[in-house]
Amino acid sequence: MSNNLLKGKRGIVFGALNEKSIAWKVAERAVEEGATITLSNTPVAVRMGTVSALSDKLHCEVIPADATNVEDLENVFRRSMEVLGGKIDFVLHAIGMSPNVRKRRTYDDLDYKMLDTTLDVSAISFHKMIQSAKKLDAISEYGSIVALSYVAAQRTFYGYNDMADAKALLESIARSFGYIYGREHHVRINTISQSPTMTTAGQGVKGMDKLYDFANRMSPLGNATAEECADYCVVMFSDLTRKVTMQNLFHDGGFSSVGMSLRAMATYEKGLDEYKDESGNIIYG
Repeated sequence: MSNNLLKGKRGIVFGALNEKSIAWKVAERAVEEGATITLSNTPVAVRMGTVSALSDKLHCEVIPADATNVEDLENVFRRSMEVLGGKIDFVLHAIGMSPNVRKRRTYDDLDYKMLDTTLDVSAISFHKMIQSAKKLDAISEYGSIVALSYVAAQRTFYGYNDMADAKALLESIARSFGYIYGREHHVRINTISQSPTMTTAGQGVKGMDKLYDFANRMSPLGNATAEECADYCVVMFSDLTRKVTMQNLFHDGGFSSVGMSLRAMATYEKGLDEYKDESGNIIYG
């Protein structure tokens, strides 16, 4: 059901890969609520993913870009303003990737070049995105910039590895840039800390299926779905949240405020055998 919350607004959605992507759901909901948008992802993702199908469905242009490359980002904003006919009202950053996670490197045995890549792709790209937009004066007054985060920025979660560091940096960038952009152009910058979600990227995290189940048992309302996250993003893009900025907003069914739930306690005494090495030592990373 549409409430026309974004009627007449122009937006850019970074990171839609396939139907499992939160960014994919956000793009669909934004258009449903009256927005016109462009999509952006890496050239490889555009070629190998199914974003062209989303583009066809929503009648929007896909602008390939490496989010770590400032020139590419500047092109996204310039082309989007040209295609959409004016300044941008909202931007979604849904970009994250860790080579260390993909290679199963534990946190106490990180490859530092891979760590640089994790931080650049998953967090510093957010700064580059905002800085590029600001220098081009590409965002409308009271525009909204949102990035997707996770509670591992504040708490330690098994298997989340250096992505936790990236999310902590991401949230810091939202606060630091939110102050400057807010004072100078009334642009809002926030992060949404979403429940574990079975996206293509999320499924690469070690033990993700168990983390998903644990969070669902802990959360009074259960895990928030990708579709529900899209609804929240739409509200954050809309004029209903014009004075919300520099916040990390938990969208996790209450997980972040619960210490231990009954359903989680009921499974607490299960063994740890699957997490042990050949010598019987628990692998904590």
